[in-house]
Amino acid sequence: MNATQKKAEVRLSHRPDEWLVKECLSGNEDAWNAILDKYQKLIYSVPIRYGLSVVDAGDIFQQVCVDVLESLKHLREPRSLAAWLIRIASHRCLQWAGRERRFQSFDFEALADSGPVTPETPDTVLHDLARGQALHEAMAEIPARCQELIRMLFFEFPAVPYEQVAEKLGIAKGSIGFIRMRCLSRLRMKLAGRRF
Repeated sequence: MNATQKKAEVRLSHRPDEWLVKECLSGNEDAWNAILDKYQKLIYSVPIRYGLSVVDAGDIFQQVCVDVLESLKHLREPRSLAAWLIRIASHRCLQWAGRERRFQSFDFEALADSGPVTPETPDTVLHDLARGQALHEAMAEIPARCQELIRMLFFEFPAVPYEQVAEKLGIAKGSIGFIRMRCLSRLRMKLAGRRF
C-alpha cells in the first residue's frame, strides 16, 4: 500500500460507522480497510484481556475478520459496530478457551498454592473494552495538542514532568494547568456524547 492509499484509508476511518458499514456492504474495499484500521487494536485487545498470547490473539483477529465479513449484512445497528466487534471477539475467545481446556492437563496443587482467583467475567471485559474504545474515539476528536498533553500527563507512566511537556508542546510551563483543564473539558464533552 502506498502513502496516498494509506492517507485515504486513515481519512475514511474517521467516517461514521454507519457510512463505513453501508459502503462495505456495497463492495467498497477501502471502507473495509478503514474499518480494520479503525478497530484492529480493539479486536486484538479482547483476546489479550482474556489472557491469550499474541499469536493466539492474531488467530482470533483473523477469525473475527472472517466472521464480520460473513455477517456484516446482519448488523442491525451500524452505530454499535464497536460493541458488536467486541462481542464477536469475546465469543471467539470463549470458544478458543473451551477447546484449549479440553486438551490441557490441570495442576490443581499449583492452583491451590496461588491463592484465590477472581477472574474477570466476560461482561466486565466487554464493559471495559467498550469504555476503552469510547475513550479512544473521543481522544481522536479533540485537537492534536490536547491529545498529546493528555497522553503525556495521564497515559504515560510515570507521567511526563511539566518541564518536558512545556518543551515538547512549545508552551510556557505555567500555562499547562489551564490548558490541561480546557483539554479535559473538551474530552469530557466528547465522552458525554458517548455516554461514557
